[in-house]
Amino acid sequence: MDAHTLDWNRTLREQWEFHWNHQLRARLDGLTDEEYFWSPVPDAWSVRPRGTSTAPVQAGAGGHTIDFAFPQPVPPPFTTIAWRLGHVIVGVLAVRNAVHFGAPPASYETWEYAGGAAAALDQLDTQAERWLAGVRELGEAGLRAPMGDAEPFPEAPMADLVLHVHRELIHHLSEVCLLRDLHLHMNRP
Repeated sequence: MDAHTLDWNRTLREQWEFHWNHQLRARLDGLTDEEYFWSPVPDAWSVRPRGTSTAPVQAGAGGHTIDFAFPQPVPPPFTTIAWRLGHVIVGVLAVRNAVHFGAPPASYETWEYAGGAAAALDQLDTQAERWLAGVRELGEAGLRAPMGDAEPFPEAPMADLVLHVHRELIHHLSEVCLLRDLHLHMNRP
C-alpha cells in the first residue's frame, strides 16, 4: 500500500488506540485516591477541594478546583496525577471534543474536576472515547480541513491537531504511569 491509498484516518486512530489498549489503560486500573493526590515534592499543583488551594488561579465549577497561574512560573510547578489527569481530560480532550465534535462546552473554568481517582478515570474514558469517535467521523476529507479559529494555528489541517493531541495524551499519561511507579517504590512497607 502506498501513501495515496493508505487510510490515514484509520492510521491516526490506531496510533492512539494501540497505545491506549495495549500499553496505557491497564496501567491506570486500580488507581487509588492516595496515588491520585500524592505529591513527591512540596507545593505541587493538584486538584483540591474548593477553597483549599494557594495557587494564584483555582479553576473549576464544582467542589474541586485545579491549580494554575498565568503566566506559568519558571520553572513550572511539579504536578500530581490529579492535575495531569485534569489537564488531559479538560485541556487536551474535552475542550477539543466540544469545539470540533459537538460535545458539551468545556473549559478549565467550567469543568467539574473529579474529587477522586475512579471519577477521574471515568471522565478520561468518556473523553477518550468521544475523541476517537470524532476523529473517525472526520474521514479523509476532514483530516485535510483547516482546524479553525478555536486553535492556535487555524489554517493547519485537522490531521496536525490529531497528531498533537495524540502526542499530548501519550506524553502526559505516560507521566501518570511513571508517578504511579514512583509512588509504589517510595511507599513500600
